[in-house]
Amino acid sequence: MLINELQPNPKAKHKSKRLGRGIGSGKGKTSGKGHKGQWARSGGGVRPGFEGGQMPLIRRLPKRGFTNNFRKEYSTLNVGDFNQFKKGTEITAEFLKDFGLLTKIEPYGLKVLGDGELTVALTVKATKFTEQAKEKIEKAGGKAIVVIAEKKAPQEEVTQAPAKPVAKPAAAKQAPKATTAAKAPAKKPATKPAQPKK
Repeated sequence: MLINELQPNPKAKHKSKRLGRGIGSGKGKTSGKGHKGQWARSGGGVRPGFEGGQMPLIRRLPKRGFTNNFRKEYSTLNVGDFNQFKKGTEITAEFLKDFGLLTKIEPYGLKVLGDGELTVALTVKATKFTEQAKEKIEKAGGKAIVVIAEKKAPQEEVTQAPAKPVAKPAAAKQAPKATTAAKAPAKKPATKPAQPKK
């Protein structure tokens, strides 16, 4: 394929609507804007949500609740999901992600819930357990171990500082050579002022 043969996919581009090209085109004369009025003017119309001055719908509807910016998000699973593993398997968030039961490990780690029945003795390591989940794991002969989730901070680009030149060891300073006393500038012989001729 050559550069001059590249072209968009079929039906990816559409012809622009041609306005004001006669009544036979269907978009002639008023160009689909009707006769006069606010919407027929250049730059006319109203902003989205404006209802002519009456109280708009977005302000008439009641507001409830809020968004907690400090919420703790866990990856959750029920104890009933662990019956498919063999006896003695060690369950961690990373193991479950590799197995396919978790698609993502949330910042606060794994939380095990108590829905379902567990019939296999497993060692489950999670950030949090509900009381019911812990009872069912221990009743089946397993262990519920609480671990601390490691929050990964966003990786920052580390820029290496330019290497500083290695300083050479200072050579022993040599004593300055004895210099002869500076000679005084030679005085010019004094010249007698010229006597005027008689």
